Amino acid sequence: MAKNDKEKDNSELKWIIMAFIITFFLSIVISFICTYSISALELLPAIIILLVTIFVGILFDIVGLAVTVAKEEELHAKASKKVRGAKKSIKLIRNSSMVSNICADVVGDVCGVISGSMAALITMKITEKFGIQFDIQFIISAIVASLTVGGKAIGKGIAKRNSTKIVHMFGKVLTIKE
Repeated sequence: MAKNDKEKDNSELKWIIMAFIITFFLSIVISFICTYSISALELLPAIIILLVTIFVGILFDIVGLAVTVAKEEELHAKASKKVRGAKKSIKLIRNSSMVSNICADVVGDVCGVISGSMAALITMKITEKFGIQFDIQFIISAIVASLTVGGKAIGKGIAKRNSTKIVHMFGKVLTIKE
């Protein structure tokens, strides 16, 4: 095995371990916040937070796919003209596997898991508030899953058609303070 291959394997292993740790702690923090905030809220605000969480998961999934298909060359002219966010966008594309993993897998999947937990809490709220005697968890879970999967399916088409624009927008957002 060549030295560069060994270094590449080591950096990939480090990233896998780092992604595991980030996901673990991010999940704990977000789960804790969501569980206690959803439990304390009325039904409508709880549903709104659930929908926002689903939307965030979809949005990050879109960004995750966009960085993998965006064309770096399309941003070079903007970078040479010092258009805000262009250099950051090129950097995102050059690190597309890590960016995609963070966006689609870490943030996107954490949002998916959290939305499932929120759905369970919201189901309890609905059952208590309306005195429903049958288990509506299956219906609520199916709605959440359908919104998530359907939203991500729509998002994938958007990401493929507008990848460079999406990455550039994301690059602009990341350079707000610069």
